[in-house]
Amino acid sequence: MSRTGKKPVAIPSGVTASIEGGVVSMKGPKGTLTIAMADEVTYALEDGKLTVAPANATKRARSFWGMQRTLIQNLVTGVTEGYTKVLEITGVGYRANAQGKTLKLQLGYSHDVDFAVPEGIEIKTPDNTTVEISGIDKQQVGQVAAEIRRWRKPEPYKGKGIKYRGEFIFRKEGKKK
Repeated sequence: MSRTGKKPVAIPSGVTASIEGGVVSMKGPKGTLTIAMADEVTYALEDGKLTVAPANATKRARSFWGMQRTLIQNLVTGVTEGYTKVLEITGVGYRANAQGKTLKLQLGYSHDVDFAVPEGIEIKTPDNTTVEISGIDKQQVGQVAAEIRRWRKPEPYKGKGIKYRGEFIFRKEGKKK
């Protein structure tokens, strides 16, 4: 039995949920999100709560059960609060600057890196070494953060690169004489 799947997803006031045509959709103050329904799981909307249950006793249905409930919870959180990831840039001369729908990164290459910001994502640079990525879709926010980080991953000797806020970079000792 899935402990996560058993809990119903509470739908707060200001959020409307609908289940139709194989799609669960949430509409809230920040926007609208949808997710395709899995065939192995049944969905029920009652009393301001959305419940998820396996459609049959197969292993596949039980494995989808908790995941689908979590994905629906992510929709509710996204349309009410939104998601934010913060990247920190470390290194001499490394900096970032958000200019409209483009993020300009100077990461020690011979050229600047221009990252086009996708639709539905907002990028802010409070200072030269911090990038805040926010949006309503958790998966999209994480994907954009990973794509930006991929340009210069933190290296273990000096710690230079782009890292997530709170991420620990395991430091290695340099060469011995």
